[in-house]
Formats: sequence, structure tokens, C-alpha cells
Amino acid sequence: MIDNVGMHPGASVEKEPAEKALPDKLPHRKNTCAEFHDYSGGNYFVTICTRDKEQYFGRILNGEMRHSVIGEVAYKALESLHTHYSYVEVPLFVVMPNHIHAIITIRESIDAPGCIPTVRTALGVIIGGYKQSVTRYARRNGIVFGWQIRYHDHIIRGARDGNMISEYIKNNVVHWENDCFYK
Repeated sequence: MIDNVGMHPGASVEKEPAEKALPDKLPHRKNTCAEFHDYSGGNYFVTICTRDKEQYFGRILNGEMRHSVIGEVAYKALESLHTHYSYVEVPLFVVMPNHIHAIITIRESIDAPGCIPTVRTALGVIIGGYKQSVTRYARRNGIVFGWQIRYHDHIIRGARDGNMISEYIKNNVVHWENDCFYK
């Protein structure tokens, strides 16, 4: 179902009846979230890849990331994420040719208590909204693009962990040819 890549279920299509929504042949996926954490507050290192790790976001030339149109959209969407989610800060991120890395901080807003989602985790809502906004732009502008279905997150545990992740993000472009996402 390629049409729904990067969208949360039901965002752009009508829902099927419950008995058809989950065919018996779908593989069982294990939950990759930490069971000891509710993902509604804290600091997270997030990686989101493009479908099949295609280099939709641009190319690295002479040690510099050159964004494509959709890469620029992905960059600006991360840069402005806090305007859509008042409880979010994105202090550091990088948009690479086929993935993004970001540090996302989720905090309870003093001015708007209770604004953090409670049914789905706040991190899941934020990532879903981000992916949806980039996908929507691509579709409206006839740009071939798609996200990998899932994303990877890491709960940042303390200053040392945060500093190591920050250095990794800052140096990601320089180390592109050694990156596990390089293809």
C-alpha cells in the first residue's frame, strides 16, 4: 500500500471495516519501545529513514550536504516543529541524503498543561506529524518520496550520553561514507 507511506493509518484513505483492517497474513511485529518509559517527556535521539534508503533528501558533495527540494522541506519541518507542538524542542538535527537524525526534547508546557497526548505517546505523535507534513508536501508537488514505516529512538540518559549523540549528529555529514546508511 505505497499510497500511505509516511502517513498514520487512515490519514488519507477511508478506513476499512474492522474485519478487513488486519489480514491474518501480516507479520507480528515486536514492540521496540522501552516498556519502562511512556515517551511523553524527556530527551530522545531519533533516526528516521526514507523508504528503501533512497537518497531523496539530496547529496553530500565535497563534505557538504546539498538538499533537494524535499530535503529542504524536511529540514524546515524539523526547524519549525516547535511551532506545531508547543511542548517540543529540537535543539540539534541533521538531514542526510536518506535519513534524518534529531534530538527531540518533550516537556510539559507551563502555559498549556495537559497538552501532551495521552492515548498515543507524545514522541509517536510528533514523529507521525513530521513524517505526514513532509509526505503531504511531496504528494501535492508531484515529488516521488516515501518514508520507512518505523523510526528508531534512543532515550538520552544524562549529559555524557547527550554529548556523544550531539557530536555524532554534528559530524554525520563528514563521516557519510562510513555511515551505516550510506549506499
